[in-house]
Amino acid sequence: MGSNKQLLLVHASMEDISLSESVNIMLTPQFYTLKKEALPVKYLYQAKRIAPSLFDGLLEAGRSYEYFVFKEDENWVFIAYDEEKISAFLLSKGIKLEQVSKLFFAQQSPSSFIDPVFLGTKEALVTLDDTVVVVPQAALREETKSFLFNDRFAPKTGVTLQGAYGSLLSMKQAIAVAAVFTLFAGMFFVEGWRYGHDSKAGEEEMQRLLEAYPSLQSKMQRENIATKYKTIDVAERKKREVVKSLAGMIFKGVTFTSFSLNDKGFKAQFSCSDAKVAKRLKELAKKEKFRTSKGAGNNDVQIEGTL
Repeated sequence: MGSNKQLLLVHASMEDISLSESVNIMLTPQFYTLKKEALPVKYLYQAKRIAPSLFDGLLEAGRSYEYFVFKEDENWVFIAYDEEKISAFLLSKGIKLEQVSKLFFAQQSPSSFIDPVFLGTKEALVTLDDTVVVVPQAALREETKSFLFNDRFAPKTGVTLQGAYGSLLSMKQAIAVAAVFTLFAGMFFVEGWRYGHDSKAGEEEMQRLLEAYPSLQSKMQRENIATKYKTIDVAERKKREVVKSLAGMIFKGVTFTSFSLNDKGFKAQFSCSDAKVAKRLKELAKKEKFRTSKGAGNNDVQIEGTL
């Protein structure tokens, strides 16, 4: 959701501004230190590990720096930036940290600065030798005009400032989401209260049943009854499964002629129109692990099984 936000170019000579919603920010080289190195590393995490060592002696002592790394053609690009200084500058210009969605660096979009972008009245941002730099406007040709900076300059990836509100939701969206979660919390509370009430009512009903049937107060007696009905339920389930399996064996050319079932097993008779149909029926019975035998007629099939 951060990709659809306005992109703001932040530079040292910018004027104070007032924002009504969160924005993405692109920093000029005035706010970071850049190094490019052709290193024998393949993965991003490997490049990030060595980033601090590449800036030894280049950064202000006693400061805390973060590092942003990406691949540019054959080179690894390393950007060192001071979050504390950047945050302080943004606040001095009227930009609250919670209004910053994503933070980008001008070096991420060198092709966008082929034509210069003016910074105030004295400086310009332009790409020289594939590096985005700040130059005096006086160094440019007199007829040079500033290229329009807009959201098309935004790269695909960026960073989030510590203390910033975040890149996914604006303040209004966050309030709306919070309201939805509050509603869900209320629903869960009501449902929990109803569940507790129903549970209490169930306990009272159980107590009345125990008083009406004293034999059920014995745990052993209840377990015996439960075991008995569980056995009956298992047997009945097996019977239903057998009937369902046999019903699936009735297709064109097959007639179901007789069936017998008891607690130990079953026996079913099928009449088939020809030997080919009878063979297919036997194959289906074999898949169900039933026994088959020849029936009274030439193409009759008898199927048996145990429960």
